[in-house]
Amino acid sequence: MRAVVSKSYPLTLTLTLTPINGEEGTERLQIEYRLLSVIPARSEAGKDVFRTLSLLRGERSPGGRSSTWEGFFMTTLAQTQIAAKLRKKTREVDTRPLLWPSVIVLFLWMIVPLAMTLYFSAIRYNLLNPTLTGFAGFENYAFLFEDPGFWTSLWNTLVLVGSVLIVTVVLGTLFAVLYNQEFFGRGVARLLVIAPFFVMPTVSALVWKNMMMHPVYGLIASLQTLVGLQPTDWFTDYPMLSVIVIVAWQWVPFAFLILLTAIQSLDVEQKEAARIDGAGPVAMFFYIILPHLSRSISVVIMIETIFLLTIFAEIYVTTAGGPGTATTNLAWLIYSVGLLQFDVGYASAGGVIAVILANVVAFFLVRTVSRNLQQT
Repeated sequence: MRAVVSKSYPLTLTLTLTPINGEEGTERLQIEYRLLSVIPARSEAGKDVFRTLSLLRGERSPGGRSSTWEGFFMTTLAQTQIAAKLRKKTREVDTRPLLWPSVIVLFLWMIVPLAMTLYFSAIRYNLLNPTLTGFAGFENYAFLFEDPGFWTSLWNTLVLVGSVLIVTVVLGTLFAVLYNQEFFGRGVARLLVIAPFFVMPTVSALVWKNMMMHPVYGLIASLQTLVGLQPTDWFTDYPMLSVIVIVAWQWVPFAFLILLTAIQSLDVEQKEAARIDGAGPVAMFFYIILPHLSRSISVVIMIETIFLLTIFAEIYVTTAGGPGTATTNLAWLIYSVGLLQFDVGYASAGGVIAVILANVVAFFLVRTVSRNLQQT
């Protein structure tokens, strides 16, 4: 008998056995074995194929020379392995050098400002007093921790971030459940809910300051006057609440988009089964919808927290950190010390603390999100 070997990509090995030397019969045994990966010559897969070949060959092989067939088959597999490796080397191209320019730019973009901030935080550098120079060590950090304004700004930052997260998650969840229902004009209603997310922070702060919360010309003041109430000067009487309302108005659409997408991925059969079992809207919300949204809510909290730690434009336009330090967060403190008081060393120390705080918060949030993903 004669064996004809043909190889093709992806690694298809065909052995065709044809009777020769005058043997009777025209039977042809064709065995195809598709190699999903490069099979070593003495692997279990190779032995399995050889056993199959031996069973199909039966008594038709010449003179019981099974070792010849085995050697031939193993040699063919070895040749296939070598050819596959050569083909892999010729087809693969190392693309890592193509990423180096962008990686280097991003690395410099991150490391240079951080290195300069660390350097300035360790020296005496005040633009109003050029004679004050020299190495300060941890003096700027000690002055920062001794300043009551720092702890006030840190507390205001936590209050602002926590309040906005509660408002956005609650309203985003309720809006997502509401706008997931079928009703006339749902597309337009969704667009109106999403629209504030595309307004720039400075513009939204100006709109709320001059058109909504102004004590004389604002819409809220007009409604209060209409019902016989005294108009409220929101940015004087309730400065932190006013900033929270403005920031939450911008971030509710983000939570709404994430949570609406998550609700739409909920299995319809699961909700129908709950209705058949007699579950009402409240029970379905707390036992089906809300558990399904847990991962998405974790993602919303993580992303929003990272951005809310650096809120600045809304405070700059509306309250300028006041009255007093009522709305001074960490970002505004760094700005006021560095660009209003020109104490670069103190402001750089505050920037380092802000970076450390942001990374610590991000670390725990990422761990929480990953844990939720693993549990589900």
